[in-house]
Amino acid sequence: MLVHTPAHSQMAGALTYLSTHTLPPGTLVRVPLSQRELLGVVWDQQPASDDDAPALDPGKLRSVVAALDALAPLSASWRALIGFAASYYQRSAGEVALAALPPQLRDISSLQLARKLKKKASAQLKADVARAKASATGPGIELAQAASAETTASNTPDLVALTPEQTRAIGLFDANPGPFLLFGATGSGKTEVFMRCTADVLAGSDSSQVLVMVPEINLTPQLEERFKARFCAQYGLEAVVSMHSGLTPAQRLASWLTAHSGVARIVLGTRMAVFASMPHLALIVVDEEHDPSYKSQDGARYSARDLAVYRGKLEGAKVLLGSATPSLESWYHSRPVAEGGRYQRLEMPSRVGANAVLPNAAGVLPLVRRVDMNHQPKGSVISPPLLDAIGQRIARGEQSMVFLNRRGYAPVLNCADCDWKSTCPHCSAFRVFHKIDRSLRCHHCGFSERVPRACPDCGSLDIAPVGRGTERLEEQLAMLLCDIRRPDGSPVRIARIDADTTKLKGSLETQLAQVHSGEVDVLVGTQMIAKGHDFRRITLVAAINPDGALFSSDFRSPERLFGLLMQAAGRAGRDASNTSRSEMWVQTFHPTHPLYEALKQHDYPAFAASQLVERQQAGMPPFSFQALVRADARTQEAAQAFLNSASSACDGLAELAPWREHITLYPAVPMSIQRVANVERAQMLLESPSRTALQRFLNAWQPTLHAMRSQPQCKGLLRWAIDVDPLLI
Repeated sequence: MLVHTPAHSQMAGALTYLSTHTLPPGTLVRVPLSQRELLGVVWDQQPASDDDAPALDPGKLRSVVAALDALAPLSASWRALIGFAASYYQRSAGEVALAALPPQLRDISSLQLARKLKKKASAQLKADVARAKASATGPGIELAQAASAETTASNTPDLVALTPEQTRAIGLFDANPGPFLLFGATGSGKTEVFMRCTADVLAGSDSSQVLVMVPEINLTPQLEERFKARFCAQYGLEAVVSMHSGLTPAQRLASWLTAHSGVARIVLGTRMAVFASMPHLALIVVDEEHDPSYKSQDGARYSARDLAVYRGKLEGAKVLLGSATPSLESWYHSRPVAEGGRYQRLEMPSRVGANAVLPNAAGVLPLVRRVDMNHQPKGSVISPPLLDAIGQRIARGEQSMVFLNRRGYAPVLNCADCDWKSTCPHCSAFRVFHKIDRSLRCHHCGFSERVPRACPDCGSLDIAPVGRGTERLEEQLAMLLCDIRRPDGSPVRIARIDADTTKLKGSLETQLAQVHSGEVDVLVGTQMIAKGHDFRRITLVAAINPDGALFSSDFRSPERLFGLLMQAAGRAGRDASNTSRSEMWVQTFHPTHPLYEALKQHDYPAFAASQLVERQQAGMPPFSFQALVRADARTQEAAQAFLNSASSACDGLAELAPWREHITLYPAVPMSIQRVANVERAQMLLESPSRTALQRFLNAWQPTLHAMRSQPQCKGLLRWAIDVDPLLI
């Protein structure tokens, strides 16, 4: 039996309970644990223990309280996925399994669940009858609504003619087993390929299901609308459901039950959806597969993209990864089979409506202009040439997007007299100045205070913001564009979309609708507006101050920056009527940097090739495999002592000897932000040319890590965790 116990608990494995009747593996049950009653999952038979292990005393075993037998047991392939994820990411199977289930299941009784399922079944029966009547006598109310939604959708699915590139990609998908990497330029019609492949899979079987994953919640509603418009009229109103953390507990449970029962034919979701119970899974689509949001940074630090590929293998389902800027790992895996590639690459280099082919195809993707800020007026936020280009767009009734990946008004307040800065008392970071509510807010621990009237250290009134965020950029643009008028003579309308303006439920959808309807002339925002959105009226995109990532200590920074800029550029000129006028402006102090040279050509293959050469020379992933051991403690000394002691103990352990020579353990160091909410954080990197050696070393090393907690030098240690295949180092 698996229950939700942390990886470092003394009860991290499966527990044994008594039951009056046989319960098949995968059955959900309620079981007692200490003074609580928990949700559990009946698990597969454990391997026989060794002869020295003490036998279980039946008199001390507790009984299962109730079985949620109204639900079909979780499938063997789902249990295998959970077992693999727990093993590979070094967590307990119970923690992974129970975290993958909707939270409301933990508190529901078997009677309540049976009633809920009966109600859903009754509603589904009524919908099936209505659909059957509609097929014989014409559309009923529900089908008419679905048909109306399909008619009014911005992309009318059945009227879209496929491009030759789309046709070829779908043909290769149908003819081969995969996994596939769909490498398509922004605006090349990747979503349409996803939908056509989904339609083919659903048409091939009366029960097949499709999982479609997106990296962020804000991309789910628009994709859900398109899929519902395409498929609900044919398969029913519950054929498409969503799974993400923005849903209420009741909504998450309803979506999970619909998928688990097989009624939902399509599940759209963020990374958590990779664990959705779908008994007839036939296709997994991972959109924007390069996005770091697919890697969890809490609990079991799993990669949903990688688990999607593994789940496809387990269930015999096809896997389709899609991106205009694939992760270097996926790009490397999609090299030719003769060179060791494991994915099949499907290429769509042209935008829909374009006749040319990348690279260097005029009119296909936005023209990239690099503004050398060394030659602009000192202190310029928006260079004069860029400001003029934005003004021209406004005069023509077109939209511009200005992208700055930093929210707030300014990243720090500074005293000119004593050099005081708005540091956070609880974190080794600055508090960000938010002018709208006159607050200093830490974006790491959430600590917030009113802006002081004078410097807290010296009393000087001369405290001023340093740097800029989207809030300040919006203010400065409003000032710079105040004399410009729209074609109808009205003032310029500027909108800002970032985490601060989208806190309220529904606010993001409202703001996006304003952009789509043309109510906004200049859109300012962070990376949440730079990817996935189909803005038809934007013809200019500008990136402000992207240079920081060029010289980061993180070896993945250039990859992230190139992908983000390519995605941002793809928001311009998505309507075929204005493609020739679309431009991407990059304000930089390093205009000749090779990354910007590749960006100007929209040449991801050349950029990826150069990065892979550097990675290979440095022995970095995908040519090696990494893990981080992270430690949180009351002092930095205790955190590092735990890690270094565990490292030193490796050399004397016989069980680690077969793998130790294949592992490089680096010394413990503070994390880049070493203190968050008064907790000191340190980490230690492990690296190996062999994934197998690294995994077996970590498995054998776990008892040592557990034992180190009791050492005197580690007093003050709060927690530790292993992060396999880390993205942030």
